[in-house]
Amino acid sequence: MIGARSFAAALPAAALAAALLVFVCATQAQQLYRWTDDQGRTHVTDTPPPPSAKGVQKPKAAVGAAAQPQMPYDLAVAQRDFPVVLYTSPPCKAACDQARGALNQRGIPFKEVLVYDEDSHEQLKKVAGRSEEVPVLTVGRSVQKGFSQESYDALLDSARYPRAGLLPARNQPAPKTPDDYVAPDSRPAVAPAEPVKPAEEPRPGPYSPRAPK
Repeated sequence: MIGARSFAAALPAAALAAALLVFVCATQAQQLYRWTDDQGRTHVTDTPPPPSAKGVQKPKAAVGAAAQPQMPYDLAVAQRDFPVVLYTSPPCKAACDQARGALNQRGIPFKEVLVYDEDSHEQLKKVAGRSEEVPVLTVGRSVQKGFSQESYDALLDSARYPRAGLLPARNQPAPKTPDDYVAPDSRPAVAPAEPVKPAEEPRPGPYSPRAPK
């Protein structure tokens, strides 16, 4: 393998920093130990084996998985104190897609509730006062009915979420339509009620008794 000094000298100065970073990432690895215990069982661990271990070997180091990026502190605090919930419904397409896309584009973690049955309608009614209109966004206790980019940004800013462009975009998809969902236009038709007609009184015949004068 080419040494770090020779590797650096072979590259232009402009690429030196990036090349050294790649070199360090490629050579840094987690040290593994291969050893056998008293019962003859073989172990591979990332910590040194006990003193009683036999046949201790140090296999070739394995490249560790990329570290998960740590959540920014201000995002963690905002998410704890002002959780974001988006209420949508299966028939809602354009407006709900815009609302979801706005949160994803800004990189905001959020929970999406699909309003389609009695329980979810009651949940939205408690939050927004009614359950017929979606999308509805809640940031903590604040409620925004309908989609408005300015209103969404204002709510998130007031909750001290990182501003647009500071977080990587997310790609949270729309929830899957539940199997028991019944579209409004496919519900069984109900015949409209008809008024009850009053019973017709029989007309008196020529021999019917007449009321006394």
